[in-house]
Amino acid sequence: MLASSIPPSLLLLLLHILSPFSQPVDASIHVELKGAPLSHLLLDPGAGHIYVGGVNNLYQLTTDLEVLSHVKTGPYRDSPECLPPIVLQECPSAKDTDNYNKLLLMETGQGAEPGSLIVCGSLFQGICEKRYLIYQTSNPVDTQYVAANAPGVSTVAVVITTKNKQEGGGDGDVLRLMLVGRSYTSKGPGDIPPITTRWLFPVVPPRRAFSQEEELGKLVVGSYSDYNNHFVKAVVHGNHVYFLFSRRHKKEYRTYASRLCISDRSFYSYVEVPLLCQGGYNLAQGAWLGNHSGEPHLFVVMAAGQASTPVATNRSALCVYGMAELDTMLRRAQEVCYTEGGQGSGGKEEAYIEYGVSSKCLKLPKDSLSEYPCGGEHTPNPIASAVPLKATPIVNSTIQLTAVTTATEAGHTIAFLGDRKGQLQKVTPPTCFTAVSHMKLTASVGSLTSVTLSHMYHTTAEMVPVSSCEKQTDCRSCLAVRDPYCGWCVLEGRCSRKHQCQRHLQPNHWLWSFEPTSQCVTVQSLQPANHSKEEQTQVTLSVPQLPALAEEESLSCIFGLLPPQPAIVMGNSITCVLLCNFCHLSPADHMILPVSLMFGHVTVTTGNMTFYDCMAVNAEGGGFCFRCLACVSSVWRCNWCPLDQLCTHNHSCPNQHIILNHRDSPGPTSCPLVYALQSSALVPMGLSATVVLRGRNLDVYTVSLLQLYDCSAGQSDCSQCRAVPKEYGCVWCPGSPAPSCVYNRTCSSEPADTCPPPQITKVEPASGPLEGGILVTITGSNLGMKYEDVVGGVTVAGIQCLPQSKGYKISTRVVCELQPSGKQKEGPILVTVGTTRGRSTKMFTYQVRLSSPVLRGPVSGGTRLTIKGRQLLTGQTSDLSAFLGTQPCYIVEEVNDTQLVCQTGSSNRTGLVPVRVLFGKAERTIPNITFHYLEDPVITNAIPAESFYAGGRVIRVEGRNLDVVQQPIISVWVEPLEIQRVKRKKRLALLTSKQQLVSERCSILSSSQMTCPTPRVNPEVKVKGVWFQLDNVRVHYESIKGKSFTYYPNPVLFPINRENLDVPFRFKPGGVIAVEGQDLTRAMSKEEVKAWLGDQECDVKTLDSTHLYCDPPEVQPLSLGVHGPVLYSFSHSVFMGNLQVDLGLVQYDSNSLLPAVPLAAQIGLGAGAAVIILSVLVIILMYRRKSKQALRDYKKVLLQLETLEINVGDQCRKEFTDLMTEMMDLSSDVGGPGVPLLDYRIYAERVFFPGQQTAPLSRQLDLPESRRQTVEQGLQQLNNLLNNRLFLTRFIHTLEAQQGFSQRDRGYVASLLTMALHDKLEYFTEVMKSLLQDLVQQYVAKNPKLMLRRTETVVEKMLTNWMSICLYSFLKEVAGEPLYMLYRAIKYQVDKGPVDAVTGKAKRTLNDSHLLREDIEYCSVTLTVLVKNGVEVQPCPVKVLDTDTITQVKDKILDQVYRGAPFSQRPSADSLDLEWRSGQAGHLTLSDDDVTAVVQGRWKRLNTLQHYKVPDGATVALIPRSQSSGGVGVNQVFQTGEKTPMLEGEEEEGLRLWHLVKSSEDPEIPKHRKSSMRERERAKAIPEIYLTRLLSMKGTLQKFVDDVFVAILSTKRPPPIAVRFFFDFLDDMAEKHGIDDPETVHIWKTNSLPLRFWVNILKNPQFVLDVQVTDSIDAVLSVIAQTFIDSCTTSEHKVGRDSPVNKLLYAREIPRYKQLVERYYSDIHSAASGCYQEMNSTLTELSGSFASEMNNLVALHELYKYINKYYDQIIMSLEEDSSGQKMQLAYRLQQVAALVENKVTDL
Repeated sequence: MLASSIPPSLLLLLLHILSPFSQPVDASIHVELKGAPLSHLLLDPGAGHIYVGGVNNLYQLTTDLEVLSHVKTGPYRDSPECLPPIVLQECPSAKDTDNYNKLLLMETGQGAEPGSLIVCGSLFQGICEKRYLIYQTSNPVDTQYVAANAPGVSTVAVVITTKNKQEGGGDGDVLRLMLVGRSYTSKGPGDIPPITTRWLFPVVPPRRAFSQEEELGKLVVGSYSDYNNHFVKAVVHGNHVYFLFSRRHKKEYRTYASRLCISDRSFYSYVEVPLLCQGGYNLAQGAWLGNHSGEPHLFVVMAAGQASTPVATNRSALCVYGMAELDTMLRRAQEVCYTEGGQGSGGKEEAYIEYGVSSKCLKLPKDSLSEYPCGGEHTPNPIASAVPLKATPIVNSTIQLTAVTTATEAGHTIAFLGDRKGQLQKVTPPTCFTAVSHMKLTASVGSLTSVTLSHMYHTTAEMVPVSSCEKQTDCRSCLAVRDPYCGWCVLEGRCSRKHQCQRHLQPNHWLWSFEPTSQCVTVQSLQPANHSKEEQTQVTLSVPQLPALAEEESLSCIFGLLPPQPAIVMGNSITCVLLCNFCHLSPADHMILPVSLMFGHVTVTTGNMTFYDCMAVNAEGGGFCFRCLACVSSVWRCNWCPLDQLCTHNHSCPNQHIILNHRDSPGPTSCPLVYALQSSALVPMGLSATVVLRGRNLDVYTVSLLQLYDCSAGQSDCSQCRAVPKEYGCVWCPGSPAPSCVYNRTCSSEPADTCPPPQITKVEPASGPLEGGILVTITGSNLGMKYEDVVGGVTVAGIQCLPQSKGYKISTRVVCELQPSGKQKEGPILVTVGTTRGRSTKMFTYQVRLSSPVLRGPVSGGTRLTIKGRQLLTGQTSDLSAFLGTQPCYIVEEVNDTQLVCQTGSSNRTGLVPVRVLFGKAERTIPNITFHYLEDPVITNAIPAESFYAGGRVIRVEGRNLDVVQQPIISVWVEPLEIQRVKRKKRLALLTSKQQLVSERCSILSSSQMTCPTPRVNPEVKVKGVWFQLDNVRVHYESIKGKSFTYYPNPVLFPINRENLDVPFRFKPGGVIAVEGQDLTRAMSKEEVKAWLGDQECDVKTLDSTHLYCDPPEVQPLSLGVHGPVLYSFSHSVFMGNLQVDLGLVQYDSNSLLPAVPLAAQIGLGAGAAVIILSVLVIILMYRRKSKQALRDYKKVLLQLETLEINVGDQCRKEFTDLMTEMMDLSSDVGGPGVPLLDYRIYAERVFFPGQQTAPLSRQLDLPESRRQTVEQGLQQLNNLLNNRLFLTRFIHTLEAQQGFSQRDRGYVASLLTMALHDKLEYFTEVMKSLLQDLVQQYVAKNPKLMLRRTETVVEKMLTNWMSICLYSFLKEVAGEPLYMLYRAIKYQVDKGPVDAVTGKAKRTLNDSHLLREDIEYCSVTLTVLVKNGVEVQPCPVKVLDTDTITQVKDKILDQVYRGAPFSQRPSADSLDLEWRSGQAGHLTLSDDDVTAVVQGRWKRLNTLQHYKVPDGATVALIPRSQSSGGVGVNQVFQTGEKTPMLEGEEEEGLRLWHLVKSSEDPEIPKHRKSSMRERERAKAIPEIYLTRLLSMKGTLQKFVDDVFVAILSTKRPPPIAVRFFFDFLDDMAEKHGIDDPETVHIWKTNSLPLRFWVNILKNPQFVLDVQVTDSIDAVLSVIAQTFIDSCTTSEHKVGRDSPVNKLLYAREIPRYKQLVERYYSDIHSAASGCYQEMNSTLTELSGSFASEMNNLVALHELYKYINKYYDQIIMSLEEDSSGQKMQLAYRLQQVAALVENKVTDL
């Protein structure tokens, strides 16, 4: 199998012969494929598949061009100047590049190994891949560069199989190689020779597929650019491989053919020879190796070059080179160079060494070539022949020929030529190549075509027949087409290919169209040539070239329409017997009948024979005398019988007297003739008289008396006339002026022996059922003289109609009964009387054959069946009914004359049933058509389950038997509500109108899939139900998955310029357009949204509930206005299903040539520029003489600043694009497994008890069983005490008054109280409010702005816990997803750069204190990780950095493998070992620390992939850690999901660990001074490169930070009830204490919610999400959390030169965030108050929902420990309170102490 790569403008024809029994198809088949121009087509005859390769696409088709598989091969980010893998930082020129298919070959399998498809493209320096199926890739990341990396540069290749020579010299296993010819490219690797050998099989590590091994040969070239071979073809012939290419030779371009031995792996046998196509054709455009006259030939299409350039002109030709002659020339060149030093016999150079290598022709022994036919180490190479192989063009063309292929048909070679206009022509070269025949094929072809035995395939994905034989219907037209594919198959009667004619090997059976001497089988002579129709005779036909028949076969003769007669064949003579009694010659006296010689139903040949009728010979207007003259004077052999008044062909008459024809006697002179009346001409009527006549030849008659009567009286037609008794002698005379009934002797013309054919004037009815059974009345004349005359002579549309005696009326009426026809028929009514036949002018129609396009449906019915026909309105419409078997098919539409429509009923079983139509009792069954009842469709899944009112959202439905349905419909049942205001009653009355149904048609994709657009629903209606109507099968949506379908209000999109709708939004190119809205994702996904800017699409990158981000085109689009395209502004539209929203006008900012730079950068750059300008001014004042130099320096600095600004903007855009791509994948993960939110118990544990590894929620009460019951009883009494508000407040105040009660204890007690009172949150809230009132009282007296700033009291921690409980559902439903997306975005960005495993510093961060400032050289590495999925091991590519430690690599692998899985469900990296696998036996376990670790002084460096020299594409696996495997675990993972780096001062056996940078280069500096030194370092100006890292990170994450802040602070949805409740409480407290300062209340609200809760969540997302937060991520989150804090403060945000970098970063965004906070507070304040009742309901619900998660007894037991510690103080406090004394609180506490720990009390 071979293929070649060509320029897209050329055409390649690929011939591959399929089965010789392929059935031709007359019509072309066309299919549209993506990826134009398609460049390669490959036929796999074994599997019957076609593979097509094009730009970015690869297809697998059937031979009928049905698409089996399709994969995308591009575009990808690439550059011809860079080597893969492409890293953007290292390859700035990389961009999305199309992948042009360069090679497409089939590699056959070896043994059990399956065959593979070799696919090479132009991307990644032309790497190749093996595909075992079209989707499976054996090595997708191979870096072996094979094909040319430019679209217009050619590559060819062949696959060869040879023996693997072992060292012992014996034959080893099979070795499969690929020889590749690759044209030169100026970009990319420059060391790839023109011809190389690539390894295919076997691939044993470390060897790789497509590799160019040292032992494999290549064509060594001195200068690659000087020998730029443009390859056209590579073929295998015999034991050699041949390459065809063109190359510059001196000043002209030539075409060369080169040859290599298949077994030669060192290219010793390389030899080439120029090919000369006379006429100046020097550039090969296409080639094909085919056979001609049984010998292999190379067919080459050549074009004339344009003035010593490789550009081909339109002048082209086809030249043919014999392979034997080519091999002779190549061997001659080898022999001359081996043995004669390159000199020929005349001393002229015939061979030389090419390609600029240091070799020369030698004079070796004469037998060197026979001894070394494939060369050797001592033979010269590479050899080029100086003598060209010449050929004369056999075809010349003025249109550039671009391709050629050949085929052999009937022993003749046929060449197909393709030209640049896409036309094909067939060429049949003769044996001597001196003449040629052309034939155009009408086919518009693309850039590649394949021809099979019966079809032509080309890359417009069309299959065209190679011949049009089947279009020729007779022998003459078949031979006239002069098509070498066609010939006339005599005994089959068709124009066909030779192999399709069964007896083509026998003479005269297949007549070749292309043979000039071929003639159709004809009748040379026919005896007799004419004959009487009344006489039976033998007819002899002389037929030369008659095909021979088998003994049991015979021929027959057909005379006209008569039945066939058997024929007797004697050589070339055929004899047939003819009886023409039924020949109807009237009104002529003769007719010419065709005589057809038949073989079965096939007409072999045809001749003509004349039949005459003497009875019809007549003399117009004459009497009987003249009739005699006409008879005997006829050209036919007719004789006259005077006594019988008969003209006959017989030689005797009934009354014995005869007058012979003029050929046998005097003829006319013998006829009787009366020329005078001797007696009176007047004879009275009724009297007898004697009449005397005078004439000649009257002696044949006798005289008698006559009685006169009138024959015409009452006899109006012939039949009535002939019904008169014979003795009257009345005859029907057809003379002029009109035929009439007269006495036979008065007829002026020949009386009719038979009456004229019956005439039919009326037929009733004109149609009838196929089953017959109705009476047909035929009215006319000459319908017989009696009833018996028409018996058996009436046919209706060719079917006998039985005459009825009762209805018969002589000559004028026949009534007959219609008989069944059995099939649809239409035809005239024929009435035969004697030998005459009458024909009606109007047609009688048997009801037409019924047809139905729908042949199947569900057993539940509902399928609409259209039965088509004609004259279906037969009889009454009420009598019309339809049935499918026994089941009725209900007629649902008005029946017309051509069709009826019925709806199938249900059936109790599946299967085939006939389709019947009843016309009353007459039943009609549609022949050969049955209706198939199939199983009802079943729907198993339908997603999504929601839509908005505008509709148009596509529901994807899955199930079984969906294609059985004829009309799938999605229906929505709605109930409109008309709202009417009744003024008198002043209320709203809901008036329910009739229920309605809205529907949309669904589209069936396959038997298991269909799509349904949701119907548009009025927002004012109520949706009652949604179902799928599948004919009669109704499937309610709720029944599919138990989930109802929901309609939501339409999503709302706000105009992009909300401040001024009439002013266009100014957009700066390079950014993204952000559109705000509401509920954008509630019933819509990103993939379903389309955004347009003018006439171009704005690519939607991200969609969340409130924002839509789209990436506009780089070039400003056009907006089509009234007067044409408008360039200045254009409309921005968004399409969501049926919803279209116009968001206003957008205008590109043409002045913004540079991308926007964040405000922080502008301030920094501005400040720097100001300093520089000031310095320049000082320099000017101080050094005027050096002013010019200073000015140049100033401009240089400005240029540097401008460059910095550009670089930052570009970097942000690139990073944001990569991140959005990653986030799109993440969005699909979130939509699948969902956000990994923690369940409530773990969430509460991490919020209530942060940093504790064994929180009370996870512990059980540890008590001896003997004490458990007593202690639990005491704890229950303590619980009762805690429910006493006085006890609880005194208990808290007493604890806070103790000196030893630390701040940590206060938070711990608050959380314990939260656990203990979790089932009574209303009570907990009231206690918290009471304590907060006390707290307010304290701070009002001091400084109210400091309240709630820190957690210094129990109630402040209680407030934190209360907020956490109340906002859990808000986190889960609203804020969780944007928080998770922010975390993933940070993690993705941090992991893309190096992170120091010891210090935690990272290259990509927002925190300057955690910024890795050193320039670490690193590169991205893609590891192939073997992942075990069940019993199957699958490879998974994972991107890491070569500077990553082994633990970091394991973490990244786990992130990829367990993507979307919660962190707690992943295995720990410390429990796994990383194993590097190379080959079958090479396994190496990698670790952070082992014996190979590098130690320098007292520093030990952690091992990295770079340390182990792990290459790109290496295969690794994670295996369970063995007990013996050691290594340093530099990271500790705690329950909270936090991962911290190793501390700087941590030591190991006197050695200090380091990874990327050493923690302190000067170990002598005391630790207490290190921080101050770091502060001084940070105080210095950050170098430009580090500032850009922070800016780039900030710009990339900006969108995700915005999303989180908006989700928290948006009031577009109702704020949580707890927030509104608590803010109202704070407002009340301020009003109660007379605090009028709004800033104070603002600070209270900020300290209670954003600072106390949201900042905690932002800094610790592991409190809410099941994720791992590393130190690097925590550093970024800290900056974001600080930004959130700054946004909530009321103080003015001022930044200056000395401001921290973290504040500078978000200096521009913080004012915007402040507006969000102020609006949030304001909206809540302005909302209606009085939410206390709603709050209590919410608290009651929360108490019941989560109380079971709390470990109540453990919390009480922990609280008792504090009671025990401060027991005396608590007792004293309770006893001092009078109310407490009344309640005996101290006494009750003593009871608790006695039960819990047997404490001795005063009890």
